[in-house]
Amino acid sequence: MQLTYAFTDDERDELRGLLMTVGAHPYREPIVFSDEIAGLIDDGKVSPSLVEVTDRIRKDRVSGSAFAHALRNCPLDQEIPLLDQDDPLSDKYAKKTTFVAESFLCLFGHLVGTPLLSYQTRFNGDFFIDVIAINRYRGKQTGYSDGELAFHNDRTAHPVRADFITLLGMRCPDAEITYTGFVSGPALLAMLSEEERHTLRQPYFYTPFDVLSRDRNQALTVSDNHSIFYDEHSVRYVDTHTTVAPDAPAEAKDALIALKNALVRAEKVRHRIRTGDLFSFANQDGLHNREHLEINDPERARTRWLLKTYGFRDRAAADRYADRWIDGVPGRVGD
Repeated sequence: MQLTYAFTDDERDELRGLLMTVGAHPYREPIVFSDEIAGLIDDGKVSPSLVEVTDRIRKDRVSGSAFAHALRNCPLDQEIPLLDQDDPLSDKYAKKTTFVAESFLCLFGHLVGTPLLSYQTRFNGDFFIDVIAINRYRGKQTGYSDGELAFHNDRTAHPVRADFITLLGMRCPDAEITYTGFVSGPALLAMLSEEERHTLRQPYFYTPFDVLSRDRNQALTVSDNHSIFYDEHSVRYVDTHTTVAPDAPAEAKDALIALKNALVRAEKVRHRIRTGDLFSFANQDGLHNREHLEINDPERARTRWLLKTYGFRDRAAADRYADRWIDGVPGRVGD
């Protein structure tokens, strides 16, 4: 994984100063907050270097030449609270009184042209989500556990899924080594035969809903039947979870085994997100995982905190779901 850009300390501090001028509250006033961030761009207050970098990322995505990008030494809040992991969301609301990190994620979304997405039934519909170990999910297969994660898409079972995910390292203990891996859809397809690709493009598969979604809505059990590959090279899959529908033909199981083998052999990138790193990657045009390389103090490792946003590919992709907006908030959908 090549670093796309590293801010100098002066660039980081200048950008932090600009983002501290934003007055709207990202959790109480999401529309006003987003508009205020957009105003910084319209008024020419964003540094040319950041505009140039995000232009390059947007062009890479359009051309398909790169699906994952990393920025280092990004602006964060001066004080990063240690969150109560019984209820980190409520604790964040109580302790986090400045919003530089949220402002930077929103600014990045505007600059790369990916409108933000949120889910009304998760984290109060917030557009800025805490990826942190929550005590009640210890040992479970969810991003809110303290364990590793198999290769997957976020929200695979749901009808509205992000095109891009962006993670910002808020608290990443230096002595605990965790990597985020990424494999692109084209890399997986290259390892499969034409017959296997064809079978994997049929609606022969289904995916159970994740544990957090089931906690919020007990009516959610499994997705409708779906294909694993769709469009040119988009993929919808959670390793060890997505499986063959009961009425699927025999070749569906063979194709699924071939995909599992391809996932082992395909070329991947890995990035260790450090405090102040931003890592942004395709959610539908690839799969990502979480891998523990060296954990010296499990309790310290559990405090790892990333701030996450979901993003649509572009404004047109967001507008296709406009009839689903909740409470008139663009980008906020139900389940």
